[in-house]
Amino acid sequence: MSARQVARPYIFRAAFHRRRWLVPMSGLLFTLGLLLQPATAQEAFYKATAEQSTGRPGTLIRHEPLANPPSGTLAYRILYRSIGLNGEPIAVSGFVVIPASGGSQADRPIVAWAHPTTGVASNCAPSLRAGPFEAIPGLSDMVQRGYVVTATDYPGLGTSTVHPYLIGESEGRAVLDSVRAAAGLTGAHPSRRFVVWGHSQGGQAAIYAGILARSYAPELKLAGVAAAAPATDLVTLLRDDFATRGGKSITAMALWSWARVFSAPIEGVVVPGAMATVDRLAEECTGSVFGVLEHLVSERPLQQTFLTVPDITVVEPWRSLIERNSAAPLPEDIPAFLAQGTTDQVVRPSVTQAYMSALCRNGTAVKMLVIPEVGHAFIAHRSASQAMDWMADRLTGKPAPSDCRS
Repeated sequence: MSARQVARPYIFRAAFHRRRWLVPMSGLLFTLGLLLQPATAQEAFYKATAEQSTGRPGTLIRHEPLANPPSGTLAYRILYRSIGLNGEPIAVSGFVVIPASGGSQADRPIVAWAHPTTGVASNCAPSLRAGPFEAIPGLSDMVQRGYVVTATDYPGLGTSTVHPYLIGESEGRAVLDSVRAAAGLTGAHPSRRFVVWGHSQGGQAAIYAGILARSYAPELKLAGVAAAAPATDLVTLLRDDFATRGGKSITAMALWSWARVFSAPIEGVVVPGAMATVDRLAEECTGSVFGVLEHLVSERPLQQTFLTVPDITVVEPWRSLIERNSAAPLPEDIPAFLAQGTTDQVVRPSVTQAYMSALCRNGTAVKMLVIPEVGHAFIAHRSASQAMDWMADRLTGKPAPSDCRS
């Protein structure tokens, strides 16, 4: 979660903490993020008039081929219609990866990927990267199984509107409409059966897609939700991360975004001298190792002075906004896969365990994978194989296993 994301700067804090992780982390981040392309490079593609944005949610406005897709696939950058937080028509960008052969009928299941924090600025969109495919854990396995893979940017990343950072309803709609949009691509042949797979901020997005699916996209058939270290309890998340190096950036980006999305009075809680730092963080992306390092450097002034209040989670209207975007349990008939690393310092294991308990109490079948000595940055990649097997079973209609105690 962050102001420009692939996995926020804090997301990688644990990896930086140990010298033995420094080189592997740098390599992974560089591979995941590659280098973000400037927004101006695709400015025309991402622009949509009010008239173009108006229409059935999930229908395509335009699409274009993406260069160098994974072997045996076709890939497209897409701009599609969705609905904003106030019910207004908006355009959302993303990309879709399609197996190049097979699937002559409308029979290909869909995996909807929901990405972790890359930032809050428009040029932080994953679809703007020179190579966005490596950032999807398990992608090669998905396409080998014949699945269509959608990857939303979320509103405001790519497009020029403000990104509603950590706003679950906005993310969930964007995920569901990306699934709908795949049907507009020649050769996709998607079925209506799909699963959602997300990490961190994307874990929040995946869960909200599950919560909204029945009412927002009743024609789709959601088979399950898989989430790695999902941002569920924002109260605990913001309290924990605020006390850490790198963690204040999460708060800064959330405040910056919510002040614009909800007209919340940021001036009342941020020290005037810290506003320049908050604005700077909102302009930076964390889509490469260099972006992460830049973000950590930019955040330093907030270690000395930042908020006028000791705990933003108890101050209105921020408290209500935080609670409103803390995830409720999924509907009981939607099974869940949760992955959590034991050394995660961003989304702590106790938070994911508490969400699992809430799902179990609600009657949801939950598979919980806990991986020792894995931090926030790596949990999606380390759990991708198990998540993919779980998702494949859900897509073929096998009964969902559960680790809930009877």
